[in-house]
Amino acid sequence: MEIPPFPRPESLEAARALQEALAQRVILEGSLEGVRLLAALDAAHKRGKPLVAVAVLYHLEKGPLGLGRGLVPEEALFPYIPGFLSFREAPAYLEALRALPEAPEVLLVDGQGIAHPRGLGIASHLGVHLDLPSLGVAKSLLFGRLEAPLPQEAGQAVRLLSPEGRPLGYAYRSRTGVKPLYVSPGHRVGLEEALALVRRLPTRFRLPEPLRLAHLEAGKALAALD
Repeated sequence: MEIPPFPRPESLEAARALQEALAQRVILEGSLEGVRLLAALDAAHKRGKPLVAVAVLYHLEKGPLGLGRGLVPEEALFPYIPGFLSFREAPAYLEALRALPEAPEVLLVDGQGIAHPRGLGIASHLGVHLDLPSLGVAKSLLFGRLEAPLPQEAGQAVRLLSPEGRPLGYAYRSRTGVKPLYVSPGHRVGLEEALALVRRLPTRFRLPEPLRLAHLEAGKALAALD
C-alpha cells in the first residue's frame, strides 16, 4: 500500500495545531458491513529499547493472514504525552503496515478514535493520514463520560459523550464481568458502525481476537530485542 511520510512536529504547539487541523477532515460516516480484511495495530515499548509496532492482517472468515513490524529507535521517539500518542507511535505503525502482504480495508487500532480532547486520537490520525476507514478500541478512557452505568453482561454498550453531550463512541463490555473497552470511530465510519464491527469480531478474552493477537505479537517482538 502507498504510505505518505508522517510529519513530525517541532513543538507541542505545532502538534496541537496539526491535530486541530486534521480533526476537521475526519468523516464520521461509512458502513463496514462488507469488510473482510482488517489490520489490527498494537505497540510495545520499554525504556532503553526501540518502540515496536505490529500490524496483524486479519480476515474475518479465515483468521490471521500476515504480520508486519515496525521499529522506531528510542532516541527518535516523540515524547510520551497523553493526547499526543499518534506522533510517538504512528511512524512505527506505518512501517508495520508497509510490510503487510496485502492492503487492509480498515484499521483496528489499540487507542482512541474521536474520543480525544481535540477529536483526533491515533485511530483518527492514521485513518485521515492514509484515507482509510479506521476505529479505535482503547483499554482505558482518555476523554468523555458514560451516558449511564454500563451493565456487567457481555455485549452491553453505553454511549460515550463529550462534556457538551456530543456522542464520541461507546463503552463496551466484551465479556461478562471484565473491564470495558472504549470504542470510537476514527475516520470514514459511523459511531454505530464502529461498534457493530467490534461486535462481529471473535472475542475469547477481553480484547477482540485481532487486537489480542497484535498485542501478543508486539510483546514477543519487544522481548526479542533483549
